[in-house]
Amino acid sequence: MNAFDPWPPVPDGHPFGLANLPFGVFSHSSAGAGAGARRIGVAVGEQVLDVAPVLDDAVFAAPTLDRFLARGRATWSETRARITELLTDAHYQGAVSAHLLPRSEVTLHLPFTVADYVDFYCSLDHASNVGRIFRPDAEPLLPNWRHLPVGYHGRAGTVVVSGTPVVRPCGQRRPPGSDGPAYGPSARLDVEAEIAFVVGVGSPLGEPVPIDAFAEHVFGVVLLNDWSARDIQAWEYQPLGPFLGKSFATSISPWVVPLEALAAARVDGPAQDPAPLPYLRRREAWGLDLEIEVALDGEVVSRPPFATMYWTADQMLAHLTVNGASTRPGDLFASGTVSGPEPGQRGSLIELTWNGAEPLTLPDGSTRTFLEDGDRVTISATAPSATGGLLSLGDVTGTIHPAHPA
Repeated sequence: MNAFDPWPPVPDGHPFGLANLPFGVFSHSSAGAGAGARRIGVAVGEQVLDVAPVLDDAVFAAPTLDRFLARGRATWSETRARITELLTDAHYQGAVSAHLLPRSEVTLHLPFTVADYVDFYCSLDHASNVGRIFRPDAEPLLPNWRHLPVGYHGRAGTVVVSGTPVVRPCGQRRPPGSDGPAYGPSARLDVEAEIAFVVGVGSPLGEPVPIDAFAEHVFGVVLLNDWSARDIQAWEYQPLGPFLGKSFATSISPWVVPLEALAAARVDGPAQDPAPLPYLRRREAWGLDLEIEVALDGEVVSRPPFATMYWTADQMLAHLTVNGASTRPGDLFASGTVSGPEPGQRGSLIELTWNGAEPLTLPDGSTRTFLEDGDRVTISATAPSATGGLLSLGDVTGTIHPAHPA
């Protein structure tokens, strides 16, 4: 074997190849992996590298990525480079191979403590579709939309890892034809396919994060499903916006893909007219060429392109902090529903079915306007790899469970 041939064997083009190396938190029943303890791992092909023993650093024996996230860009890069070296130089094979575990044997957990959660509304196509649905005789976009990335502050405590059951929420909603509300399970439960960004290094209260400091603060990317109870949301959101219709559950993927792994996916964001205010003017290309798939019960129903997003992640962080709001390691901010210009690129059921007027027909002949109990939703995504081919952001899955009785 050549000293620089990659090992363990990772097939060419594997979506979790050496150009990816996403971080997560896992547990394993074997004594060698800490007898069930949660630890930090890196996905390598079909295996997980137990990072703490190979780097001899106790921060990776922690049950979350929190302390590693706080170390900052230089340490993130050095750690990634060292892991790459260990996995490409055969000199280290004997020392490292014992700490590789089959991915099929590990349990993945929420990778970091979610400190705060903000969700934006950055897709021009999504915002336009929703505007046309609810304001068919008016301008689809409200006057502020092209001037700032609209967002709301969500509930960090109900962000859950992929695979966690999603219980149908109950709440107030106004039945059709009624003047007042009724209480009960949501009848219009929806999916929102999103990309979210994980803050590593925080910022002090009173100090905005400049738009060109984005990469110094953000560690990486996860997939996110902002489950939405549209009927609860429609009754409650005026005048203060989303609340119980969103806060019951938000699912994220278990692997955090570092920004460094997405270098080949970086693209310029769309042209913006009118030009945004100076603090929002882009200085670098932080659009991302990500291809998303939304599957309902195993059937792909949408393929939203992230590259079309009007507001990019650097603008989101700059706006989130422009009033002096502080950030912390583990803060999570999401893009809002990702939708493209074509009908098959819509990232939510409210768009795909045009608010229920055009039901989806599934391969078994059943139809959907909104989610039913037992439905399983999986959002996955890929990005161009620096070595050619595609790398994977993994997936985020949730199955709808019946509402709990009152």
